[in-house]
Amino acid sequence: MKIKNRLALYFTLISAVILLIAMAIIFFTFSSFVKTDFYNRLMERANIAAQLYLEADEISVDSLNHVRERYGKRIPGEVVRFYNDRNAPSFIRDRQQYWSDAVINLVRKRKEAEFIEGDRQTVGIYYNDNQGNFVILVSAEDVQGRNRIEDLIEIILIMVAVVSIVLFLTGRWFAKKALEPIDDMVKQVQQVRVSNLYLRINEGNGKDEISILAQNFNKFLKHLENAFELQQTFVINASHELRTPVTSIMGELEITLNKNRSTDEYKEVIRSVLADAERLNETISSLLELAQVDMSYTQAATSPVAIDELIWELSDYWNTKIGKGKFVVHVVNLPDDHEKMLIPANKALFTIALNNIISNAYKFSNNDLVICNLDAGHNYIRITISDFGIGIPRDETLKVFQSFYRGSNVKDFYGTGIGLYITGKIINLFNGTITAKANGDKGTSMNIEFNI
Repeated sequence: MKIKNRLALYFTLISAVILLIAMAIIFFTFSSFVKTDFYNRLMERANIAAQLYLEADEISVDSLNHVRERYGKRIPGEVVRFYNDRNAPSFIRDRQQYWSDAVINLVRKRKEAEFIEGDRQTVGIYYNDNQGNFVILVSAEDVQGRNRIEDLIEIILIMVAVVSIVLFLTGRWFAKKALEPIDDMVKQVQQVRVSNLYLRINEGNGKDEISILAQNFNKFLKHLENAFELQQTFVINASHELRTPVTSIMGELEITLNKNRSTDEYKEVIRSVLADAERLNETISSLLELAQVDMSYTQAATSPVAIDELIWELSDYWNTKIGKGKFVVHVVNLPDDHEKMLIPANKALFTIALNNIISNAYKFSNNDLVICNLDAGHNYIRITISDFGIGIPRDETLKVFQSFYRGSNVKDFYGTGIGLYITGKIINLFNGTITAKANGDKGTSMNIEFNI
């Protein structure tokens, strides 16, 4: 059963139960009212009968005529009996002993009594008169009241049936409208394939559970897309990057073997092969690093990382490696609460990302000064790493984060084009952004920002 039908059914059942309870209360209230009203009518008949038979000599002629007129309006199936002190019928021509002595004595004891006998209701009163003490019993069947109750039951059943159908249809319409975003989400999810993991679910403008579900699903798609992209990039580009130096080595060795050469020529070939071997070794190291990041990327365990502490650790490392004073840290802002300096990340991966940026800065500036600005505001952390090297052409600042892309002005510098690609993926993994700013021929600034 679909959720919309299930919700409509639950809504209908709950509403129907509430409606039945309300109808039951109305039914029992109405039934009690009908029964009480009929008892009052019977009690009135008993008092009229007492006035007619016992008080006739004590009231005026007009009053007696009025009493006779009222007494004449009998209830269908009515039975009236007068019983004297000996429990014998009096006044009524029908001398049948309609009620037993036990019932008569009960009325005499209680003075007034109301009870049910099968389908009939009965009232009895004890009446003290100058002619003697009498017990008056009146009984009748409330046919009209029973018909009213039966009509009420029929109306209640029809009303409950009609209202239940209306509630179900209304509930299903509301459930359908409420679940339309989920239906749209299902249609969008059905379009997602391995070949188009870049698709995203519409998150809407609301802050309800469906929007939160869409946001989390989009995060899942983002991680899945990045994981697939890393794997595909590794497989597709590894062969290309490895083939180039291997082909160069094989070609040079084949040419060298074609004829005898001098010692200097052999040395030159060996130097060339050694350079290609070093390039091959660097490529393999980069690919292994990419594979390591790929493996950690899909299952990276995050923990709070103190950005300021990590920056100072990198400062100590690079000042020791390149030279004292070569890596300068400027702290622009620091929050009073150190908790504001913590971001959920994987420290090992984050260190790889920052080291890739710093190593590129030294490579393309011939180990010149590198400056790191740390700016921690109320709701953001910004890290800017700047160098004074050859810079990046302005139209290539977005391309440097593509896999195996190398700038048009770095032909004289060896590299694989993997470092910044890995860095961008790691920063995005921890919900940060990274941008490159070209400073012309005065260097490059890499800006990393996290919203907290």
